[in-house]
Order: sequence, then C-alpha cells, then structure tokens
Amino acid sequence: MTEGTTRPVRVLLADDQPLLRTGFRMVLGAEDDLDIVAEAGDGVEAVDLSRRLLPDVVLMDIRMPRMDGVAATRAIVDARLPVRVLILTTFDLDEYVVGALRAGASGFLAKDVPAEDLVTAIRTVAAGEAVVAPRILKRLLDRFADLLPDPSSTPPKALGSLTDREREVLVQVARGLSNAEIARALSVSETTIKTHVGHVLTKLGLRDRVQAVVLAYESGLVRPRG
Repeated sequence: MTEGTTRPVRVLLADDQPLLRTGFRMVLGAEDDLDIVAEAGDGVEAVDLSRRLLPDVVLMDIRMPRMDGVAATRAIVDARLPVRVLILTTFDLDEYVVGALRAGASGFLAKDVPAEDLVTAIRTVAAGEAVVAPRILKRLLDRFADLLPDPSSTPPKALGSLTDREREVLVQVARGLSNAEIARALSVSETTIKTHVGHVLTKLGLRDRVQAVVLAYESGLVRPRG
C-alpha cells in the first residue's frame, strides 16, 4: 500500500485446518490491499477475535469444532459488530449454507474457488456488497425445493410493500444477475437498478442482496426449477 491510499481490508481467517489457513494466508498475503489480522481454529475463537479485533471480513469455514460457522456467523451478526462474514464450504451442496445465509453471512464460496475469485469476493464483501454464487445457489435451492412454499400460496405481506418494478428487480437479483445485467435486461441505467435494490432491501428489512435472494425463494416469488 502506498501512502495516501485506502487502508487494507482486515481479514480474519477461521478454519480448523492449519494447512488450509496457511494456504489462504499465502494467497491473501500476496495482495497489498489485504491484511490478515489473526487466525481462529474454531467458531468460539472466531467470535472472540471478531469482538476484540473488529476485522472487516471473516473468512469462515462452515464446519468447525466447539461452534460451527453458522452459529459463529449468527453470534457476530447478533452482536451488531461492523464485521462481515464470507462463508467457505468444502462442498457446493453443504446443508449448512442456507442456514449461514439466514444467519446473516454476506455470501459463500467453495473452498476450491480460484485464488483471484477469493480475493475479489473478499474485496466485494468488505465494500458492503454480497457475494452470490449463482451456480452453487441454484444447486442448493434445487436440493431444498421441497421445503419451499407452494408458488400459489399467498406471498408474505412484506412483498406487498414493493412496487411492480421493485418486485421485478428482486426476481432478477434472485436469479443471480448483477446490477449491470439487470439494467440491460430492463433497459434502464445501472444507477436506477442500484436505487431499486436499495429500496427493496430497506422495505424488506434485509441486510444485503444475499438475504434478498433467500427471501425470494423462501417466499415462493422465485422457484428453483422455474
């Protein structure tokens, strides 16, 4: 980092496998704008270090001893810490991922994600955005399709607060499209879509677009195989 530039993104590594933490440290340590502030070997330690160090992003393994990544994420979010959580899972179809998203995680990636994608995801989450992996998300929702509501059922009252355009934008977000892709699909500016997304999150009381995606599927607004 050169003088006068924005401070590095402070990252906490939480994984019970030391070799994996070492690998992540090597990858992230090569980036001037990322700073590994600490490592945690389990969920309890991850929560404690998050409270004490207030990292920008916790790179959280989902399966750890003492406290798993879902419970640790929930504890961090419930404590209203200015810390965002990026979940890592060994398998695309990890049964804990949906729980982690509900708990307030800002996104999730498979552990075999390319190094450049991991770095980009951390920067994205640190900037206040969410990382939605459309391929993984679709496979997860396909797996849990039987648990989702019937599309003919009455949608949650909260969705009634959305305008037709906001609901349309929410559907596109749930399908994994970026703001730029939605703007092209609806023939409007990207700034307009960003505004609509902001209104959707505010009206529905959601933290970020990841939670918006989960809500859209849970409410039946979008169906996995639709």
